[in-house]
Amino acid sequence: MEHGLVTDIAVCIIAAWLVAVLSQVARQPLLLAYLAAGFAIGPHALAWVHQDSIQTISSIGLALLLFMIGLEIDLKRMLNAGKVIMLTAAVQIFGCVFLGWLVFDWLGPAHSRLEALYLGVAAAMSSTVIIVKLLYDKRELETLAGRISLGVLVLQDLFIILFLALQPNFKNPAVGAVALALGKVLLLVAVAYMAGRFVLPPLFKLVARLPELVLVGALAWCFAMAGLADWLGLSYAMGALVAGVMVSTFPYTLDVVAKVTGIRDFFVTLFFVGLGMEIPAPTWNFMLWTLWFCLLIIGSRFITIFPPLYCMRQGYRVSLLSTINLCQLSELSLVLLALGAASGEVSENSIGIAAFSFAFLAVGSTYAILKNDAILRRVAPQLNRLGLRDLYPSAPETGSAGKSRRICLLGFSWTASSLIEEISREYPALLTEIVVVDFNPRVYERLRQHGVMVAYGDITQRETLLHAGVAESEIIICSLPNTVLKGADNLKMLRQLRELNPRAQIIVHAELLEDIPRLYAAGASYVSAPRLLEAADLLRVIEAIENKLLDEKRAEQAKQLKDRNEVIP
Repeated sequence: MEHGLVTDIAVCIIAAWLVAVLSQVARQPLLLAYLAAGFAIGPHALAWVHQDSIQTISSIGLALLLFMIGLEIDLKRMLNAGKVIMLTAAVQIFGCVFLGWLVFDWLGPAHSRLEALYLGVAAAMSSTVIIVKLLYDKRELETLAGRISLGVLVLQDLFIILFLALQPNFKNPAVGAVALALGKVLLLVAVAYMAGRFVLPPLFKLVARLPELVLVGALAWCFAMAGLADWLGLSYAMGALVAGVMVSTFPYTLDVVAKVTGIRDFFVTLFFVGLGMEIPAPTWNFMLWTLWFCLLIIGSRFITIFPPLYCMRQGYRVSLLSTINLCQLSELSLVLLALGAASGEVSENSIGIAAFSFAFLAVGSTYAILKNDAILRRVAPQLNRLGLRDLYPSAPETGSAGKSRRICLLGFSWTASSLIEEISREYPALLTEIVVVDFNPRVYERLRQHGVMVAYGDITQRETLLHAGVAESEIIICSLPNTVLKGADNLKMLRQLRELNPRAQIIVHAELLEDIPRLYAAGASYVSAPRLLEAADLLRVIEAIENKLLDEKRAEQAKQLKDRNEVIP
């Protein structure tokens, strides 16, 4: 069908919207709807759209998505898990490449060892776009498993960039190509750092009162770095990600994110529709090899990711969720194989198998990531039967008198961290009567340093609560909102706690005011509504402004923050 770019975009957006509506009715993920819409209107089905034009436009969406991801990356937190990320990424990348090369060279479909190497590298890469979007939607990017997954993805991208730099020299390898590729990456980061440190701050300060110029300036910076990366022969997406990271500390970040979100969603939709267009029409031969390829990818992830994380004492949850997160094929893998085909080193048959595998794993991993907590609950007992024990014993240690802990904190986030700090300042002796139940290994270590006992486990599990001594506790506190609790909410937690301990004073959290009466009716001793406390504090700030006492209010806050040593800063 012959028509222009505007018509192509219109067809893509309408198709995406229609299939997305159907997916919502069927309660299916939107990402799958966009892929299905792309396949339906693409060259292998109805052929209503010119694929090349949409791919050009959709690349803008990828750049914007990675730019916004960069804006929200906390480098300090990633560096805190640096050793874990580096070792896990090294085992995963080189382990998967070796397994893939060995299997494809032995069983096919590779026709040469060089083609088997291409397929091995392709199988080792995971989809940054799919993983980040799903974890972002689930609010799990900032979890330890999320940060490890993102760190491994960044190192995967660096590896494949170096591989692509070497790719033209495979028939006649040159040592200098590696140094040149690494030098380009360092140059990109150096330029971004210098500009972000010395050039951009005064420019943004100059236009800070004009939000439109802040937005345009941020977009200009994003595409300038993307263009520089492309000019250097690197991935433009990597340039956009670096651009976001370098300005993530600016005071205008939230305003930029709010304004770019709408633009990003439009182009990201086209990006996933464009990916759907790359899925070829199925044949039985492709389907059989696709099944084998998918099983290899999933198996290699469990062989190379779970063991190193488990051995580094990250526990069931972090080890298994990180493995599940990375069980798919990368978009860059398709690019790599296409480059191999252009140089005559990869067959069209291999590209077709990889495209099908990408589609099936995109579907499967979407469901797996969305349901990863349910998968964890089913797999954990099997790991126990195999003799693989979780990170720490579930039962808390008892005090000198041999009694159970009087106060039980279920889950440990910002509110619980501040509560522990207040107790340590006002009633330090009370710390010996507290047990915290949480599954974050870093929280475990930091709390032990503060002298607080910890029961490692998932607070939504009845067995964990029993082992933690909830049935004997006098005060039970759950300060986590419903959006953080996985597979439960405060009402379900309260009913289970009241069943286990009818006598305890139970304090739970409420985000919605309409939930408070229901929680009291279910047996809550007290319902904490932080929004009311925050509103009262904001009112005090307004009063301070009206009475010209804002400096005193800030001094009071500074005094409160002085010398705090919280578990979660």
